[in-house]
Amino acid sequence: MISVYLRYVIDPYQATEFEHYARLWIPLVEKFGGRHHGYFLPSEGANNIALALFSFPSFAAYETYREQSFADPECQAAFRYAEETRCIVSYERSFFRPLLP
Repeated sequence: MISVYLRYVIDPYQATEFEHYARLWIPLVEKFGGRHHGYFLPSEGANNIALALFSFPSFAAYETYREQSFADPECQAAFRYAEETRCIVSYERSFFRPLLP
């Protein structure tokens, strides 16, 4: 299993738009075989940092998801929404292998 950690720098004045963007992606990750563990939105502290965590059975499955997402109309609409609203300033992606009981 591979878990993907995304750390977003968001525009705090576009937080509502980012939340909408996040809600779009949860079912899309699952549509392509992933398990979404949720988005974590600013609450106390920094008002411009958001996180997401989701997993795929393997890195190969994640790569397939990435490839298919670039051709999927719903995914493309979500990408466009973020671009049009400019709710995401930047992001970084890291990969982890979970240690489970």
